[in-house]
Amino acid sequence: MEKNDKDPDDHHDDHNDKSSSGEEEKKGDVVSDANPPDDAHHDQDGISKDNIDEKTDHGDNVDKVDSPSGQEAPEVHQTLESLSEELDQLLSSLSLHQEEQHKDITKEKQEEAEEDDDYFQIPQFVGKFLDLFEDKLSKHDSGDQPKTTTTTWYQDPEEVSSLLDAMDHVSNLMKLLLSTKSCLDDHEPLINHAGSIQQRAMAFLEEEFRVLLEESVIKEPPAVVAVTDDQVQDHHNDDTQDHDQMVAPESRDEEIEYPGYSEEMVTLLKKVAEKMKGGGYLCECREVYLVARRNILMRTLKQDCEFEKVSVDEVLKMSWDTLEREIPIWNKTFKNCSSLFFPGELKLAEKIFPGGDEDEGSLFCIVTHGLAIQFLGFYEAVAMTKRSTEKLFKILDIYETLRDSFPDMEKLFPEELRSELRNEVTSARSRLGETAINIFLDLENSIKSDSSKTPVPGGAVHPLTRYTMNYLKYACEYKDTLEQVFKSHSTMEREEVEEEKKEDNSAFANQLMRIMDLLDGNMEAKSKLYKDIPLSSIFMMNNGRYIVQKIKGSAEIHEVMGDTWCRRRSSELRNYHKNYQRETWGKLLGFLGHEGLMHNGKIVKPNLKERFKSFNATFDEIHKTQTTWVVNDEQLQSELRVSITAVMIPAYRAFMARFGQYLDPGRQTEKYVKYQPEDIEDLIDELFEGNTSSSSAATAKRRT
Repeated sequence: MEKNDKDPDDHHDDHNDKSSSGEEEKKGDVVSDANPPDDAHHDQDGISKDNIDEKTDHGDNVDKVDSPSGQEAPEVHQTLESLSEELDQLLSSLSLHQEEQHKDITKEKQEEAEEDDDYFQIPQFVGKFLDLFEDKLSKHDSGDQPKTTTTTWYQDPEEVSSLLDAMDHVSNLMKLLLSTKSCLDDHEPLINHAGSIQQRAMAFLEEEFRVLLEESVIKEPPAVVAVTDDQVQDHHNDDTQDHDQMVAPESRDEEIEYPGYSEEMVTLLKKVAEKMKGGGYLCECREVYLVARRNILMRTLKQDCEFEKVSVDEVLKMSWDTLEREIPIWNKTFKNCSSLFFPGELKLAEKIFPGGDEDEGSLFCIVTHGLAIQFLGFYEAVAMTKRSTEKLFKILDIYETLRDSFPDMEKLFPEELRSELRNEVTSARSRLGETAINIFLDLENSIKSDSSKTPVPGGAVHPLTRYTMNYLKYACEYKDTLEQVFKSHSTMEREEVEEEKKEDNSAFANQLMRIMDLLDGNMEAKSKLYKDIPLSSIFMMNNGRYIVQKIKGSAEIHEVMGDTWCRRRSSELRNYHKNYQRETWGKLLGFLGHEGLMHNGKIVKPNLKERFKSFNATFDEIHKTQTTWVVNDEQLQSELRVSITAVMIPAYRAFMARFGQYLDPGRQTEKYVKYQPEDIEDLIDELFEGNTSSSSAATAKRRT
């Protein structure tokens, strides 16, 4: 392997000259050590100026030397692993030597001892170890593995152990060399060489750490490994699909939860992080982790929740249609972050970087805190948009999301950040609550200000009634939340009398009652727009029945309004019904009385004929008019028809039985007796259908 790709200062000329011949005899990871085995080890106490060998202070690689007897020493074959064992012994000896040398030293002699720091000889095998490690590193770092190779270093446990242990040894060697003043002065070439290799090793680990983080996430069941475009990267000339299959667990029974790494992969990531920290590259390792996990988290949120970040300014400029689609996505993402994604990030960070550096803030916090703040900024921005009644339910969805999901989220953060987030949430909830209350005030104002003078055709349910009741029905599905909102965030001041009157009700119930009273008063005013008094009663019955049915049909709103209110409103409806009967059919019944039809015990035929004519004309007019009136509620429609029939048919039948015989059969009967009781009953059944094209009762076909 060529070493001239290193910095020229990493090796002096003697090192390059002496190592060139030794390179030729290297095979794989095996080299021949020129020194006898005993020379590779040094007495712990025999390391001093007297046994310095300046020719080997840089780890010269020589394959053969003369023995003391002048004969050539036998060739000793050693591997990276065997040299690692020797290096362990050397490092242990040197560390112990330093500890004993500086033991019990006084402050007065400390500077003198540092100046008189013993030199020590660095055996040749140290340089050989570095060369072998560099060879191994080059195979993985330069992508020169055989084309038939389908695994990478982290798929082979032995290779993982060999590489990471060697990196440990290099890091420990560098620490020892740099902590000894004599080394800095006398072994600079070797230090440069070792430092260059360590830097290359750390750069290799840094890239591998990034790749492992980004490409080892298991997103599909083990048997179905999806390969996306961003996974197809030219890394070590390996096949990406093989890489993904490697990290997937072999057993289909193993469940991989977010963030989707197998236990084996998490263990490897932890080891890599430890080695980088041991080599003084913790900051670089953390930075790689932060960038990778941020990207993975955001990619996951986009794939699983369709989540995309938007700024506060963008929110304020959005149309409501767009924002209405965004809010459920943000709510879903917030809930998932609270229950799944953030806890997963915390567990992963704690596993890979156990006992993190508190002074720099935990990695979990750095990955997630900004996103949490983004959520809260979005929610406050929604509350700042222009108020409108249709926004209430999305506002309440957000309020509930913060109320229900934030407690699980906040406990993941340390106290200082938890306090900050709690303040942000309190601010957001307060603004959202105030917005919800103000929307209800806007609803009150919209009812008060609806002063349209155009009556609804046919006395049908007014659009304002439909809108208000449907709105309140949906609002009451958030009853508990609204109770909390009005209790916690209401700053409205009401008249004391009104509050005393409804002191048994909750704040939201009082608000609902207020809206119902306003709606009732508005409908009462609109009923006076009808010139036909019976029609105004039909209008009030229609609207009143619609309100009662909506309340009875919703358990939530019925619970708020209560049975007492419903009974009172039903009683009012009966009064409107009586008014309608009296104003319409009471007058018609007047034509069926006996008064004025007899004189001195005899029937006055002209009066009788006039009575029949008046009855027919009045009934025709009623039928013509009231078939155009509208009663959409089938039950109310049936009740009205039954009550009319119950009043009219017996009275008309009795009148016909008593006086019909006094009309001459034939033309006279046909002229004055226009309807039989059955005809009247059929025509009553045509009322309140809103049929403007209905034929006149005068042309109705009579029964025979």
